[in-house]
Amino acid sequence: MSSSPPVDRESLLAFIGADEALTALSREAGPRLGDDPGHDLAHALRVALWTVRLGGARVDPREAVAAALLHDIVNLPKDSPERARASELSADEARRLLPPLGFDAEATERVARAVLDHSFSRGATPDHPLGRALQDADRLEAVGAIGIMRTISTGTRMGARYFHDDDPFAVRRSLDDRAFSIDHFRAKLLGLAETMLTDEGRAEARRRSRLMLDFLDGLAGELGVPLPASWRD
Repeated sequence: MSSSPPVDRESLLAFIGADEALTALSREAGPRLGDDPGHDLAHALRVALWTVRLGGARVDPREAVAAALLHDIVNLPKDSPERARASELSADEARRLLPPLGFDAEATERVARAVLDHSFSRGATPDHPLGRALQDADRLEAVGAIGIMRTISTGTRMGARYFHDDDPFAVRRSLDDRAFSIDHFRAKLLGLAETMLTDEGRAEARRRSRLMLDFLDGLAGELGVPLPASWRD
């Protein structure tokens, strides 16, 4: 097994390929995560890389990768009534899958707790560096360029329009991000940076948030409607 923490996608894949347990987890996760580009194996791998980066010396990189591969292993649609239990069910799967692969009881529980607490909807604040790094890494996927693509594709799958034709930035109406994808930026995404638990995660989320504001400025220009100042707060 490689002892050097991965620093990019290529070294991450090599790190996983050199570890029988992580390879097995990757093979288990791939088919179960499915082909939703916001929650597929490629998403899990991006989360793995950022969990390692954000955890730094505080987190075992092997546990970071395992937690990322397992964090969505029970993958429920956003509109499923069981959605709130997805992280709980994924944590249960972590406790089932990890011991036969050689993870001891303490490592298994660290990974399972991180998986349990990563979910935004759960509203938990992890107290272990692994959980904090995983939660930040997963939230980073919701902001920036990938966040824009995920927002639009998820909205389309759920039957949302891109924006309200007469009031795209909800100046005279209440936000409704189930009906209009652009509303989701104001309702949730532009505030995510300040929820980050690691300094590195907060800095990266702020950088990505500026990219989203550039996108919204571009959209506002194309529509001929100014972006409200409140969206920049």
